[in-house]
Amino acid sequence: MKYFIYLFFMLFSFARAEFVVESVAYSLGEDSFEGALVYPGDAAESGEKLPGILMVPNWMGVGDRAIEKAERIAGMGFAVFVADMYGADIRPENTDEAGQAAGFVKSDRALMRARAVKAVEVFHGLADDHPVHPEQTLAIGFCFGGTTVLELARGGTTAVQGVVSFHGNLDTPDPEDGKQIRVPVLVLHGADDPIVPDSEVAAFVAEMRAAETDWQLVSFGGAVHSFTDPHAAMEGVAEYEPKTAARAFEMMRDFAREVFGED
Repeated sequence: MKYFIYLFFMLFSFARAEFVVESVAYSLGEDSFEGALVYPGDAAESGEKLPGILMVPNWMGVGDRAIEKAERIAGMGFAVFVADMYGADIRPENTDEAGQAAGFVKSDRALMRARAVKAVEVFHGLADDHPVHPEQTLAIGFCFGGTTVLELARGGTTAVQGVVSFHGNLDTPDPEDGKQIRVPVLVLHGADDPIVPDSEVAAFVAEMRAAETDWQLVSFGGAVHSFTDPHAAMEGVAEYEPKTAARAFEMMRDFAREVFGED
């Protein structure tokens, strides 16, 4: 596969590391996509292979805010690939456009899974020339992205070692697909999230129990939707909660250590 990659460096204050951000173009069938690879600059210099995070962003897709979140995660010692779920020409500029783009993908779960699988393949394909460990990959997602990585798991993938959903929707058209899950699942959920009602949570729990798979559901008291997003400011609906976000990211890191077999 041929990748068209451009490279640029971003230098932050002394409190933050220097990150490398690369745009990665790829295709699936006749559709073109453009994701982003983000990793600490010192890893590029040392040649160290970092555990990987396949990150599916929220419904706004690949953009500055998604890169900002990827940098936060990369600062924990990961190489992060931000997956493009919409296509290179689709970059929502507002919530209406985001809703249309996300709705199109969410309405076709086979398409959603195929695009997520392709993103994992592309990520692993970068390992030879980048600080990416191809046998240590966690798939994570935020909101729409959380829904996506759960569908990736329901598709039976073993190309990643686990999946983590941050404040994502938990529904699926066919709960029987839960029985195809072959990797550990961690769901990080806001207990007061009005977008993911208790009935949806209960259905997910029933699905996981029937699947008899390795799953965890952490429900954060007082948290609503988008609790990891510093830009979320819809009171009572989608709000940033820094303490909850910090706890959630720490749980993700612990989960990664476990599934990667690290001490």
